[in-house]
Amino acid sequence: MKNKIPLHIKIIIGIILGTLGGSLFPQFLDFVKIFAELFLRLLKMLVIPLIFTSIVSGTISGKENASIGRIGIKTFIYYITTSLLAILTGQLFVNLFKPGLHANIISPKGVNIKHFAINFKYSDIFLKIVPDNVFKSMTRGEVLPVIFFALLTGFFVLKLKREEKGFLIEFFKSFYALMMKITEFVIMLAPYGIFALLYKVTATSGLAVFKTLLFYFLTVLTGLSVHFFITLPLLAFLITKKNPYIFMRKMLTPLLTAFSTSSSSATLPLTIQTIEKNVGVPNSVAGFVLPLGATINMDGTALYECVAVIYIAQCYGVHLTFSQQTLVVITSLLVSIGAAGIPMAGLVMMSVILKAVGLPLEGIGLIIAVDRFLDMFRTATNVFSDSTGSLIIAYLEDRDECCPYL
Repeated sequence: MKNKIPLHIKIIIGIILGTLGGSLFPQFLDFVKIFAELFLRLLKMLVIPLIFTSIVSGTISGKENASIGRIGIKTFIYYITTSLLAILTGQLFVNLFKPGLHANIISPKGVNIKHFAINFKYSDIFLKIVPDNVFKSMTRGEVLPVIFFALLTGFFVLKLKREEKGFLIEFFKSFYALMMKITEFVIMLAPYGIFALLYKVTATSGLAVFKTLLFYFLTVLTGLSVHFFITLPLLAFLITKKNPYIFMRKMLTPLLTAFSTSSSSATLPLTIQTIEKNVGVPNSVAGFVLPLGATINMDGTALYECVAVIYIAQCYGVHLTFSQQTLVVITSLLVSIGAAGIPMAGLVMMSVILKAVGLPLEGIGLIIAVDRFLDMFRTATNVFSDSTGSLIIAYLEDRDECCPYL
């Protein structure tokens, strides 16, 4: 039997070879950049169908598996609140530290990265959300209208008659499963795409870009740490009056599993078992809140995407105003709903936000070197947010019987 090399090892090899190759042998740039362009095209190919099917499927699953009622409303409010707090935390630190300020990256030919900054209006955030022609928006790759239409589709599918609803539920779930298989295929090609992207970056801009990468890594890590160790525990304590750090200790096994696998979906069975057995959250709450959270609640991913997009803009010398960053925040929030719980899915979703704000997808090459490592930290944050949500909602449902082991 052949010993397969793990994907993360291949990615590390691609990072090293691409960085060294681009700096030592820039004369091969014309050949290598073809593969970089192919990888970017594959990512672009995924954006619209993946975001549409994942949001529709997530919306359908959330309402199909449990009645909306009290638990559904509380879960929705919690997930929106914590995702927004995570994004704003990341936005604060990336604007405070400005990790990409002195990168001075050369913009790709034919891409007017100043266009968005000059022509953007605050009202565009709301006008761009509602499509006048959804198929035109899809063909143009306009993300916000597609997200809006996907949310409407998922909601109204559940309002149909049983036969019609059953057919569409199976259709969208199957379509989403298909897109996940294609996404997994593209992720398997990631080491080669990463090699080509980093080769292109270092061949055109040199190694100076990586001096800012350490500050970017620390900025994301600082934001995730604040959300993980301060924001979520404080929220849990204020509502439940229980010690959040004892809760964190009891959830250590799924948190470490999430950290090592970088997959909130793979960790889900262990998370449910631990929070029921070690904490005492009833299955009626955990069985709804946690599976839904693994699909639509991605605090760590949302924070990371917000920081990464603003960092990429800083690297290209684009100053994003408050209203422009508001679009980044809103898009990060909406995209985090469709960020599937698989390794490096956030990287695919990153292309959605970059496209929404008019930045080149080549910017992904600036952050790819540390993405796999940050993926572990943000996945652990995602799982802890889901678990904290289960604790809070269980307490709000039954204060006397909730969580006897805390």
